[in-house]
Amino acid sequence: MNHDDFAAWSRRAADWGVAYRESLDERPVRPKLDPGAVLRQLPEAPPESAEAMDAIFADFERLIVPSMTHWQHPRFFAYFPANAAPVSVVAEYLVTAMAAQCMLWQTSPAATELETKVLDWLRQAIGLPGNFSGVIQDSASSATLAAVLTMRERALAWQGNAKGLAAHSAVRVYASREVHTSIDRAIWIAGIGEANLVRIPTQGPLRGVDTAALEAAIAADRAAGLIPAGVIACVGGTSSGATDDIDAVCAVAGREGLYVHVDAAWAGSAMICPEFRPLWAGVERAHSVVFNPHKWLGAQFDCSAHFIANADDLVRTLAIQPEYLKTHGKDGIVNYSEWSVPLGRRFRALKLWFLLRAHGLEGLRTMIRNHVEWSQALAKRLTALPDFEIVTAPVLSLFSFRHRPDAVTDLDRHNLDLVNAINDDGRIYLTQTRIDGRVAIRFQAGSFAMREEDAETAYDVIVEMARGSG
Repeated sequence: MNHDDFAAWSRRAADWGVAYRESLDERPVRPKLDPGAVLRQLPEAPPESAEAMDAIFADFERLIVPSMTHWQHPRFFAYFPANAAPVSVVAEYLVTAMAAQCMLWQTSPAATELETKVLDWLRQAIGLPGNFSGVIQDSASSATLAAVLTMRERALAWQGNAKGLAAHSAVRVYASREVHTSIDRAIWIAGIGEANLVRIPTQGPLRGVDTAALEAAIAADRAAGLIPAGVIACVGGTSSGATDDIDAVCAVAGREGLYVHVDAAWAGSAMICPEFRPLWAGVERAHSVVFNPHKWLGAQFDCSAHFIANADDLVRTLAIQPEYLKTHGKDGIVNYSEWSVPLGRRFRALKLWFLLRAHGLEGLRTMIRNHVEWSQALAKRLTALPDFEIVTAPVLSLFSFRHRPDAVTDLDRHNLDLVNAINDDGRIYLTQTRIDGRVAIRFQAGSFAMREEDAETAYDVIVEMARGSG
């Protein structure tokens, strides 16, 4: 591809992106597709000769686009969103064109310093105190792994990396069953082992960890000669929005000398609105916090904001400096590869810079407040219907419900069939979960492009499909 071709196809791709976004309303949110349908249409072997871009692009439009789930659709109410505000997409064009490897300050001076600044903007925006430093990770999973490794090293007097876990008693980490499965993976990868992830019972309407049970578990482990290392607390859990009492968790951990990591991957974005911050009261006492601007704030995936109260502990855990990575003759620089598990790093700060400047915090607050209002209004409308029940009350813009008609005895099967019928219909997209062993249907409002009428469409589709009139 020469420069002229590059220019022409870049314009074509940008124009296609605009038309795609404009047409999302007309597309089903999720394709009705059998597994293997795309695979069967792809050649068995790679091409030996170059193919024309016209043919490649035509196949993209014919094979790929109709077979995609459309995450930017305004009626995507499943999982949590992976938003990509248009201004973030434009920034990603530029990042892709530059193709910088941002592992060190000297390999990416502007990228490194911009990351320092925009993470401090985000810190201020969500109300964390000035002792927190930030780094952009690819996802909350990586941030949580980094936190687990740090709490492990801290508990082992910084000897885990050097001597291995076999040289010590078992390290114990505490969390409720409401935390994301990324916590399980972090425990596996850190070598701690699933058996040493201690599940603490929950209590109350927010399904938060029982701090008395937490304290008792820590005491029992110490008495057994085990090594309590840290607590992973949850704000806005994936299943139902479960939220721990962060202040109470930090109080227990503080008395016991344990590290606290707060996973607010989805809900953390809402903390740019001061009225929602009581949900994580006490977060300033945590050792680390993660939230994903690529979920609710509009930054294109991937972009996870990881804040650390003492960055030296993180760097001490993760930094390796072979000679070829040392930066000589520069004092006071930051090499963010020492703050992350991967060495390689993309220029993720640019899309945050564009996003925050183009929308401003007030514009982003308005979006989040609207989502919360529209979701809670939908829950209220469903509550008023005799054949629906709210299983978990709204936490920000997330709630769960069940359809329970009098004639149905197997409500779990009925609600699984219902969510499948809704998704096959294509106008909206929902997911199911289990609350106390029972199937429930999740609804969360979070699409950057969502309007109030999309929530009204959700109500119409849910009721229509539940009552079999579709």
